[in-house]
Amino acid sequence: MTSLEHPQPWLEHYPEGIDWSCELTRQPLNDYIDQAAVRFRDRPAIDFLGRKTTYGELAQQIKQAARGFQQIGVSKGTRVGLCLPNTPYSVICFFGALRAGATIVNYNPLYVERELAFQISDSNTEIMVTMDLEVLYPKVAAMLSQTDSLRQIVVCRMPPILPAVKGLLFGIVKRKEIATVAADDTTVRYEDLVNNDGNPKPVDVDIDDDIAVLQYTGGTTGRSKGAMLTQGNLSANISQVLAWFPGLRPGEEKILGVLPLFHVFAMTAVMNFAVASGTEMILLPRYELDQTLKSLSTKKATLFPAVPTIYTAINQAPDLSSYDLSSIRYCMSGGAPLPLEVKRRFEEITGCRLVEGYGLSESSPVATCNSLTGENKENSIGLPAPGTDVSIHDLEPPHDLVAPGERGEVWIKGPQIMKGYLNREQETTDTLRNGWLRTGDVGYMDEQGHFFLVDRLKDLILCSGYNVYPRMVEEAVYLHPSVAEVTVIGIDDDYRGQSPKAFVKLKDGQSLSAEELKTFLEDKISKIEMPSQIEFRDELPKTIIGKLSKKELVAEEQARLSGEKS
Repeated sequence: MTSLEHPQPWLEHYPEGIDWSCELTRQPLNDYIDQAAVRFRDRPAIDFLGRKTTYGELAQQIKQAARGFQQIGVSKGTRVGLCLPNTPYSVICFFGALRAGATIVNYNPLYVERELAFQISDSNTEIMVTMDLEVLYPKVAAMLSQTDSLRQIVVCRMPPILPAVKGLLFGIVKRKEIATVAADDTTVRYEDLVNNDGNPKPVDVDIDDDIAVLQYTGGTTGRSKGAMLTQGNLSANISQVLAWFPGLRPGEEKILGVLPLFHVFAMTAVMNFAVASGTEMILLPRYELDQTLKSLSTKKATLFPAVPTIYTAINQAPDLSSYDLSSIRYCMSGGAPLPLEVKRRFEEITGCRLVEGYGLSESSPVATCNSLTGENKENSIGLPAPGTDVSIHDLEPPHDLVAPGERGEVWIKGPQIMKGYLNREQETTDTLRNGWLRTGDVGYMDEQGHFFLVDRLKDLILCSGYNVYPRMVEEAVYLHPSVAEVTVIGIDDDYRGQSPKAFVKLKDGQSLSAEELKTFLEDKISKIEMPSQIEFRDELPKTIIGKLSKKELVAEEQARLSGEKS
């Protein structure tokens, strides 16, 4: 398949104390919970807004949730969706449903009904776990009639997971934010779900074959796809991340969980990593700069994975000097390119090491990372994770390997690579080649085996660490009766890294303003997907066969940006 011998120059340049060829632990994910319940029984597992749960308590709650899921019909392979903000419910129901035999389907709580309906139907989700909040429950409940597969909703309440006084006040102060929940067979109260002896029926786990998580991802060639991540994929990636921290202190670390746990980065680098190392998770239900800084300062977090947008905001915080960030030891940035000036400034402020990593939903997600203790090359995405091969291939068939320093497509091979895409045989074949994952990203490898990204083959927009799919935005814009054509591209955004920009052609005789179109889109796409700019044009560029083309628009934006800088 290749004309060059596959190089592994990183073997000679690996960080001290880390073995690339080390034996990686691959085990059922609930084994980590069972082990933590023994090793760290009285150690805090979760701190949620001041209410702490120990690992012993967490393990028992997971068993009760597992038994409850089995009692409502969950068995091996049942698809259980989690549509939750960061709360203890996220952790309990993730591991509880897995212990019951389920496959987890992660849902973004910001999704609108149209997006929820597609993913529920595509994944065949039967049970959804959500909260009784007005911003969540009504749209999830609507799916009972809009989809064929969803049959039951498990509804969680906020007061029981808060400290006593906060819980009491929440029911009073936030009364208008609490939804009216149906009282019929389609709804199960979380309190009723876990009201049992906590003895679930054992389920055999095949770590190589059993799908633990369906993590939805995608691009502009079609709707989002469910990456099938096995128990073995996820446990291998846990081992790889643990091995990357030679100075890790099991049972002593505290990690701030501000990244959403439904996102693959936080699922592995916050939740699964924490459980495997006895680390205390300081969970925040959503990102707010002041609350994030206060939590880092008062809770004395030692680990802080985040996206570049968050590090940028901290660097620019006006009252930063009033917070003590000296407890932070290591930070891992992912989800989007980390600007060099952001990295340097954050390290200067905190005294910690901020490293950039790289991965995809299809790789569980961590594939490469810069060293936490050794050489950290500027603008590099680092070295391959233990047991991971990364290579650069010619963009044109037969996709031969290219020499160090030459640009090509990044391919990844390792135990964390997905099984494939759910119900997408052709796309699986196109993406997986003899165990190698074609990433669609363009990069190069230097002589020492460090990797660098330079471009993207896909039109995926990385906005504040979230995947924004132009096709989904375009479909929503097309719903407006005045729109004839639309093309969406990603443009540089100083705060979010990238943001969507929509180029719109109106139908003859129609008029529409950018603000009117944004108002129309508010209930059709999430805030993160909302175009930051909308430009109306008489004509949009097309290919020779009449297909709307993005490359001319991208080139125009790049030329405009270069002109502004000069």
